[in-house]
Amino acid sequence: MNNSTTLHADAIPAHTNYRSIVEHAIEGIFQTTPDGRYLLANPALAAMYGYASVDELKSSLKEIARQLYVDPTRRSEFIRLMNENDCVRGFESQIYRKDGSIIWISENVRVIRNPAGEVLYYEGTVEDITKRRQAEEQIEEQAALLDKTQDAITVRDLDNRFLFWNKGAERMFGWTRDEAMNAHISGDIPRNDEAYDAVLRDGEWAGEFQRTAKDGRKLTLQTRWTLLRDNEGGPKSILAITTDITEKKKIEAQLLRSQRMESIGTLASGIAHDLNNILAPILMSASILHELVPADSRSLTTAIEESAQRGTDIVKQVLTFARGIEGERVALQPRHLIKEMHEIARETFPRSIQIRSSAPKTLWTVIGDSTQVHQILLNLCINARDAMPDGGTLTVTAENLDVNECDAAMHPDARVGRYVAISVADTGGGISPNIIEKIFDPFFTTKEVGKGTGLGLSTVIGIAKSHGGFVKVYSEPGKGSTFKVYLPASPGEFIESQAKDRPLLPAGNGELVLLADDEPAVRKVTETMLKRNGYNVLVATDGVDALSIYAQRMHEIRIVLTDVMMPLLDGTKLTRALKRMNKDVAIIAATGQADEARQSELKQLGIKSILLKPYRTDKLLSALHEIINC
Repeated sequence: MNNSTTLHADAIPAHTNYRSIVEHAIEGIFQTTPDGRYLLANPALAAMYGYASVDELKSSLKEIARQLYVDPTRRSEFIRLMNENDCVRGFESQIYRKDGSIIWISENVRVIRNPAGEVLYYEGTVEDITKRRQAEEQIEEQAALLDKTQDAITVRDLDNRFLFWNKGAERMFGWTRDEAMNAHISGDIPRNDEAYDAVLRDGEWAGEFQRTAKDGRKLTLQTRWTLLRDNEGGPKSILAITTDITEKKKIEAQLLRSQRMESIGTLASGIAHDLNNILAPILMSASILHELVPADSRSLTTAIEESAQRGTDIVKQVLTFARGIEGERVALQPRHLIKEMHEIARETFPRSIQIRSSAPKTLWTVIGDSTQVHQILLNLCINARDAMPDGGTLTVTAENLDVNECDAAMHPDARVGRYVAISVADTGGGISPNIIEKIFDPFFTTKEVGKGTGLGLSTVIGIAKSHGGFVKVYSEPGKGSTFKVYLPASPGEFIESQAKDRPLLPAGNGELVLLADDEPAVRKVTETMLKRNGYNVLVATDGVDALSIYAQRMHEIRIVLTDVMMPLLDGTKLTRALKRMNKDVAIIAATGQADEARQSELKQLGIKSILLKPYRTDKLLSALHEIINC
């Protein structure tokens, strides 16, 4: 380049004040040749680049692209844009300062050409934007962190238009950032007026509320609103940080339900002993009276016995859903129970309800308590009946099913294996989605006062779980409901007929039985029953009395029959004491609490047989006969 095209600061006319402007500008000002040498630079540019003077800057930077730019390709891109447009504004790059540190700059440059169109030089200004870029990077990092959080972070103006919407809000509510920012979705995510008034008044608000996501999911949310103000202190917008606590609330509800069940179980256990002691003498007395009264009056004793047995079943029912109490487990053919239930429903349900049932002859058996499985069918059929006040169809079916890992993963109580699935379906009004998760809660009922206890479905799920099974419900409003109970199958067992000849009650042969029970009525009836069936009886009013009697006549006593719950010395402590006196003593324990822990404890003590109170005469006589003749 010849001298005529070279511009120096000294050559600038003084009357233009241009030299003074260049020298004192706070922005960097420069002119460079097309090959990258500085023609002009002001002190601000030299200081920006870390040089003590303009001369040092000019002498040090001979090849700007190679020496100055962190990424030389940015310089090439810069030159390309200038040659194409003759002007480039706001071109941002990273450059090295003299000490090797890196800064961000923004350049505004134009191309000066001669009449022939040849480039004479480039001139422009440079701004140090390092602090701005660092702030932007910090904001970007913070925004990235806000997007990584699971919480929904939103900002809305006072007209309920969203100004900020992070990824957490997208995941929680289902609307994308663009949908939220570009649309007024107050109809879908309405403003909480109570919270709005509170945040304007107090500056903050925190609480829980319900919302519906874009896909229809019902959400329970915990949120904190903070009022943001403008420079004058006026309300500008509202920052909301929202947490989805839907699952947490479900877990809390399950915990509360478990606590309620535990409380009910404690209450039920407390009263079960007293109720069983009331029912036991009634059951055994009815059995004795049945043999004494004339044949034409036996319907009365049968009614007494059936009523007492029904009371017994109710106590067991409460204990079953409250604590998962297990009854006597044997191989059962569900087909026979379904047939019985069909007959009961056909005879007792309104004629407007059509009863249908079916089960394949190859249906597997289950190991369970027949009374409890029958209770499942009875409760579900009664619920189905009540769901069809104007008539309909009740269908009871059963099938063999193999549950694989995928199927088991869909239900928390399911396990891989073979099941017998018993379905009870109705054509009633169905169950509302709002309450379907509550229907198995104890005491929850939609029936009128006096027409339902809310224990039916609680009992069903309690029995199913105690058998190692689970329950599914399918319902659609207006189209009926289907309850499906899955019970683990034992395909190796096969029971073709449920009918059995009822054996004669085994009688004693003068064996001496020590009876220990703190309830006078139970003692009296049990003593009478044992004597009528060939046994001699010694009666003890409690554990201490029993221990004293046994010490005197231990060589005569063949069997000790003791209640487990007695004052002073209960059945468990009595057993330990008797075992120390005679390790071979035969003991039968009667208890109203049949949980696994209690039964395991009694068996470990060496008790020969455990009777669940209240028990029938045949149960006690069979246990005595088995122990004496073993």
